[in-house]
Amino acid sequence: MNREILRLAIPNIIANISVPMLGIVDTALVGHMEAVYYIGALAVGTMVFNFLYFGMGFLSMGTSGLTAQAWGAQNQSEVGLVFWRALTVALSMSILLILLQIPLVRIGFHFVDATPEVLEHASSYFHIRIWAAPATLSLMVVQGWFIGIQNARTPMMLTIAVNVFNILGNLIFVYGFGMNSDGVAYGTVCAQYLGLLIAFKILSTMVSPLKNPVNWRKVLQLSALKQYFYINFDLFLRTLNLIVVFAFFTLASSWQSGMILAANSILMQPWAFNSFALDGFAYAAQSLVGRFIGAGDVVSLKRCIRYLLLWCTGIALIFSLVYFLFGEWILAAFTDKEDVIRKALEYWNWVVLGTFLGSFAYIWDGIYIGATATRSIRNAMLICGVVFFCSYWIFIEPMGNHGLWTALTIFMIARGLILTVMAPACIYRKI
Repeated sequence: MNREILRLAIPNIIANISVPMLGIVDTALVGHMEAVYYIGALAVGTMVFNFLYFGMGFLSMGTSGLTAQAWGAQNQSEVGLVFWRALTVALSMSILLILLQIPLVRIGFHFVDATPEVLEHASSYFHIRIWAAPATLSLMVVQGWFIGIQNARTPMMLTIAVNVFNILGNLIFVYGFGMNSDGVAYGTVCAQYLGLLIAFKILSTMVSPLKNPVNWRKVLQLSALKQYFYINFDLFLRTLNLIVVFAFFTLASSWQSGMILAANSILMQPWAFNSFALDGFAYAAQSLVGRFIGAGDVVSLKRCIRYLLLWCTGIALIFSLVYFLFGEWILAAFTDKEDVIRKALEYWNWVVLGTFLGSFAYIWDGIYIGATATRSIRNAMLICGVVFFCSYWIFIEPMGNHGLWTALTIFMIARGLILTVMAPACIYRKI
């Protein structure tokens, strides 16, 4: 079982680490520009895209869970149909996002208490990057489908390729063409479309949905679409609640001061690095749990979950130890602004603690998604959202920014605890 977990997890860890690496490079690029407000502009612009793209994360998660169960049941026809249904939804949603970009940016920035310079550059960043939506959402589908068919190597190669293209593109636009945060946006757009071209090239050379004629009657079958939307709407609400919490974290940072916004934006990078690494095991959980449930193998299911939680504990402890020992060096890699580094160091222990305490939520997410126990994961996240906002209002006034970090840490602990308690009824009952 460990071999199966690592076979799927290691490629996903490598791929996922490249995602926050992109954020790290982007933050470092703007962190070394002449003005601090470029850091805030990138943080605010990214916050809005977190709403949009993480909200559409069901395109990957739902696709992987449904595909894995069809794969476990050896239903090859349904494996292909899931792909085309998800891709149809992805392209439809991306067109809608592009058409609604003006009201989206107005709504997204309405609650941001930032300087005019931050809002100006954040708005420009948004209107450039939104044109990557068709490629970005389609790549979510492709990667979720590959995970569902127990293929972790191809998503790894795709993710690494996209992020390498992105980093190179950002460097070219920022340093080659002398651009600011707009250059980061242009680099992202180019990289997403290059990645999509590579993805379809790979699909065209293997046994895949592209090899067979598309039966659109079955793809658009009402009952199948209802099931797809039912599962994915729950995932959408779960993800939306998660995004609201992290977006509120950014907003609450901006309400305190521009310096706190810059410091918290940098502190979230190592936090994200840890979460993306552990998500490699969460993707393995989606794939294996879905397969074992599809095959009706409860013994392997329980064994798989036990080993996944053990791996999660060990990896999270290693990350916490590294952050504890090398905090100041890590922060110095993000910016050369001494005042920002000093401010971030005041709250560094929250990164060290949160890295371990919040880690179990990521693994349980993968387990529930693989089991398509979407209603349960939605309800758990709604409860945790309430816990976060209650904690924020209790701690923010007496503790300031420490109170904000306290609320976020409590939120992550609650996610892991609630999903653990619900597991016997929501996961094992699937078989």
